[in-house]
Amino acid sequence: MTPDDRIERVSRRFWLDRATMETIAHEEGVSRSTISRLLDTARATGVVSVSVNPVHGRAAAMGAELGRRYGIATRVVAVPDDASDLARLQAVAAETAALLDEVVDSGTTLGLAWGTTTSAVGQHLRARPLRDIGVVQLNGAMNTHSSGVGYGSDVLGRFGNAWDAQVHHFPVPAFFDRPETRQAMWRERSVRRVLGLQQAADVALFGIGAMAGTVPSRVHTEGYLTPGDRADLTAAHVVGDVCTVFLRADGSWEGIPLNARTSGLLPPALRRIPRRVCAVAGGTKVPGLIAALAGDLLTDLVLDQRTAHELLTHRTLARPVPLWRPTEGPGAISGARGA
Repeated sequence: MTPDDRIERVSRRFWLDRATMETIAHEEGVSRSTISRLLDTARATGVVSVSVNPVHGRAAAMGAELGRRYGIATRVVAVPDDASDLARLQAVAAETAALLDEVVDSGTTLGLAWGTTTSAVGQHLRARPLRDIGVVQLNGAMNTHSSGVGYGSDVLGRFGNAWDAQVHHFPVPAFFDRPETRQAMWRERSVRRVLGLQQAADVALFGIGAMAGTVPSRVHTEGYLTPGDRADLTAAHVVGDVCTVFLRADGSWEGIPLNARTSGLLPPALRRIPRRVCAVAGGTKVPGLIAALAGDLLTDLVLDQRTAHELLTHRTLARPVPLWRPTEGPGAISGARGA
């Protein structure tokens, strides 16, 4: 055995197998100081090289890989691994606000789905008055405990104040008691006016709803869902929601009872909005995010580095095949925008 063979073997044991120098010394029948010298030689002669990748470089690489894998524009925010979930949310919110600063201009209509994440985005918007800009609410906020007006107005108001935009509220329940009530409301002229504005949106902003996590989704914590609703969602294998429309892991939404009563923008209508920005912070949202990707619901994604890592390592299709049917032509889903 040559000295180089020993250097390589010792290096593999130390750096790859994570064996201690004491263990390797015992195996080799030499002193610990001899192992230390062999490891120094391995570094000096190039047998072993150690590099530290910049955090921001890793985030950029993750973003590029997610973009390639899912065919979307992706921004990964570099956040320390030990950062709190709230800190990760604020970092993602700030980056999403910066993205909106680039894509929203005079004449734009932004469709906004209220929620914990989009509320945080509103806190980071740069004030810049724009002309002929509108912000329209994409899902109702009322429930049996509250009108939802205060919260919805607060979220939309931040965007309206930052851009000097005209804000269009959607004063309907988040979930109707009966599907036929929703159908009747959708025939009212005042409601149809808002539905028309939703259909004309150039950009949509939304998060991913999840039932768990230290920063839980508002729809799951503020009295919007009854125990029966939760049981129905479990039975339907729901993994998350977008615009208060619930999704299965494969991105499908049809046949889920609560979706017949939601006031949220349904997937066929959401897909027609040209730019669809999704902001995500937290690993509990990854299953819902994968469902949204499978349903082709987003064109732009902003997420933190740890969540990006969980998404990249999650067992899923490299490029999800959308399982939705076309909204136009033969076999189309009835009721696209505003349906």
